[in-house]
Amino acid sequence: MVSIGDILSRYSDRSDLIAALEDVQDAFGYVSEDHMRAIEQTMKIPLVDIYGVVTFYSAFKLKASGKHLIKVCSGTACHVKRSDLIHDYLEEKLGIKDKETTPDGKFTLESVNCLGACAYAPTMMIDEEVFGQLTREKVDKILEDYK
Repeated sequence: MVSIGDILSRYSDRSDLIAALEDVQDAFGYVSEDHMRAIEQTMKIPLVDIYGVVTFYSAFKLKASGKHLIKVCSGTACHVKRSDLIHDYLEEKLGIKDKETTPDGKFTLESVNCLGACAYAPTMMIDEEVFGQLTREKVDKILEDYK
């Protein structure tokens, strides 16, 4: 397992901040306050600046994701096919809101701009697998396979 120190040993300049944050997130799944403090000390960048970058870019996460990340497409084709109803159903079924994780740590739900599977709208992705032409019934069956 790689340590935060191992990651940060490759970076020294303020211009490397985003690359360092990407490596931290790749290694740990998110960027914690402790990670940001280590970056602050190692790279001599004020914590407020690091936090500003992490919160500005939606690709960075401040909390660990669940075991399975569910991404629901909200792009134009999916929106027209009412992906919002699929997203709302998942919130109801899982008992969480967007960008939250179930209490058991199994699922994190996230709305995304596009999954690139417009012909199969509405779509969602769990981990790296795409599911299309979704209905409530299909969502129920898919989730059963992950439990």
